[in-house]
This record gives sequence, structure tokens and C-alpha cells, in this order.
Amino acid sequence: MKNSLTFFLGLFFALVLSWAGIVFGAHAQLSRLAPYFDENEGKAFPERMPGIAARGQLVYQDLGCAACHTQQVRRPDFGSDKARGWGERQSVARDYVSQSNVQLGSSRIGPDLANFGARPAAVDAQRLTRYLYDQHGGMPSYRFLFETRKITGERSAQALPVTVPAGREVVPTPRAEALVAYLQSLSNVYEYPEARPVAPVESKEAAK
Repeated sequence: MKNSLTFFLGLFFALVLSWAGIVFGAHAQLSRLAPYFDENEGKAFPERMPGIAARGQLVYQDLGCAACHTQQVRRPDFGSDKARGWGERQSVARDYVSQSNVQLGSSRIGPDLANFGARPAAVDAQRLTRYLYDQHGGMPSYRFLFETRKITGERSAQALPVTVPAGREVVPTPRAEALVAYLQSLSNVYEYPEARPVAPVESKEAAK
């Protein structure tokens, strides 16, 4: 019994020390990380999100979008993210220093969104808003982020071109507008010194 207790305590302290090493080691390494000031550009990167995009990040988090989408581009020898058009470089820790709620994601049921704002699909806010309204493959419809209301005076410029009863229109709620602004703000295109392209490791078979 005595030996069993000693073994248990030893195992427990080993786990605690290894966990503490990972947590506090990472904190010591990354806690002093700051935005990178580019003298040629005259500003620091990454830039902070505008207010509406920051609110949109909360909507993104509330909807659990990170369960199906990641926001981390893998380095070349860890996958084909670049070939898929998800980013020109791998993500680095500095990409996230200005975010209070980093949404790295847990799986890729849908595409990675780290650089979604740099893609043509994100340029047109109305098109992106309609995308949230409709269902696409495995992505559900988020119609609860929209309001069907009676048209008073002129039709809203934000009204979606969808079929509704006469005299009514579908418009995005402030939550939908904030979510769209957040998605449009996702763009990690600036190349930091530590984000220089890493060449894929060539296998011995390929070398032969």
C-alpha cells in the first residue's frame, strides 16, 4: 500500500510539473510578444479590429463557428493549406496578439478562415450576408440573424433578394452585420520576420 501511494504521488507530481512547464513556459515565451512595427508602412501589425468587427468576433464565438472552422494556416510540411488558397504563409503567434478571444478552431469541417477577408468572396458584403442566410452543403442557415419586417416607405438597401410576402423584406440584424464585418477583417497577409516561408521537408523517397 505504501509503495502504491508513493507511485501515485510521484506520477501526480510528474504530471503537474509537465503541465506547469507547458503552461508557464509558453507564457514566458509569448507574454512579451508585441505587434511588429514596420517603419516603411509607418504602423504596427497586426492592426486592431474596428469596433464592429470586434463585436462580430463575439457573435462568431457565440455561434460556435470555431467548431467547424479554424483560423490557423499550417506550414507547408504540415499540409496543403497554401495550395487550397487559405494563405500565402503559415500562421504565427504574433498574428493573434491583438485578439482577446482567439478562435483557433478545433476541426476543419469547413475551410480555414484565417485569411478569409483577403478572398474575393469577402469583398462583397451583400453576397456574404446572403451566404449566411442560405444553407450551403454542411453549413447551416443562420436565418435567426435576420429580420423579416414590413416595408415602411422605401425598400431598405440592405434587404436580401429573397422571396417573402408582398410588402415585407428581410434585413440583417446588427449581429449579422457585425459577423460579416468580422469575417471581412480576417486577413493575416503581412509577413513577419518569424513567418518567412518554410520549405516542405523533402522525403527520402522523393529525393531519390
